[in-house]
Amino acid sequence: MSWKIIEKEIAKERIEILFDLARKIFNSNPKLANRYIQLMRKIAMKARVKIPLKYKLFICKKCNSLLIPGKNCRVRIKSEKGTKVTFTCLNCNSIKRYPVVKEKTIKN
Repeated sequence: MSWKIIEKEIAKERIEILFDLARKIFNSNPKLANRYIQLMRKIAMKARVKIPLKYKLFICKKCNSLLIPGKNCRVRIKSEKGTKVTFTCLNCNSIKRYPVVKEKTIKN
């Protein structure tokens, strides 16, 4: 295996570890949780690795803080021009919108 592949695998593991730590410590120390998110983004940029979507949904693009629904972000469902879920960061008031896609059922 080449060094680049090993580096990317290590970066992916560290991203997962940092996100888990940030979620665990958010209630007791939100500043440290946000620092973990900043480190996670720096590691991803340095190693040129994409942050997985399951983590990216809960990171504010504007202020780089961890978004926890009910704590520091508001989640709403809007049905304008197709159904969308909106996340509003209560720190910087930025809005993230995601379309909701219906699951297709298979008929037998």
